[in-house]
Amino acid sequence: MANAIIMASGLGTRMRPLTDITPKPLIRVLGKPMVESVIDALNLRGVEHIYVVVGYLKDQFNYLTKKYNNVSMVENPDYYTVNNISSIFHAKEVLLKGDTYICEADLYVANKKLFCADLTQSCYFGKYVSGYSDDWVFDTDENNIITRVGKYGTDVYNMVGISYFTATDAKILFQKIVEVYGECGYETLFWDDVVNRNLSYLKLRIFPVGDKDIYEIDTVEELKNINDEVK
Repeated sequence: MANAIIMASGLGTRMRPLTDITPKPLIRVLGKPMVESVIDALNLRGVEHIYVVVGYLKDQFNYLTKKYNNVSMVENPDYYTVNNISSIFHAKEVLLKGDTYICEADLYVANKKLFCADLTQSCYFGKYVSGYSDDWVFDTDENNIITRVGKYGTDVYNMVGISYFTATDAKILFQKIVEVYGECGYETLFWDDVVNRNLSYLKLRIFPVGDKDIYEIDTVEELKNINDEVK
């Protein structure tokens, strides 16, 4: 049975002024906080425990531990000065517990049944985008193995903020995160950069998702458009 890390410590600056008083993962889509759509999907999968990594306006997340009996908070004291590698570093012990989902918290999961798939290999969930994309993308080989995790690409799968690591790969990720944390320049790293550096150790595939399965929300305009579309 898997556990999950949900990264919810960021400032959400692109959604100001909404995030001046409310952390981005608690912004509501169709009346439901985004982070709860992720938690509900993970629970439909039957995960054992969910660890929500908090930082900015952290106390507002405390209600989740009362609403869900398998949710705990993990504090990220470095959220303001270090990129999102800090969230995985401070929740790194979860990676030693076994199979692990790593999820962003600012998503609206419209198709929760995606999480019921029988995942036998480590993977990133990805949405195929035709043409050029300036987002985080994946290059893959002829066997659908990920060969690059990074920005920019053409006719490739885009990152949607959900990944799954088998127990073996989760332990490798633990080791690599610990190795890099504190090195020169680590403050600017995304945790996905660490994955990209170690693809020779981690055999990751793409798990394809549809256009309307998972919504990433970064701006107030996107929030309005998604509320209108999903409604």
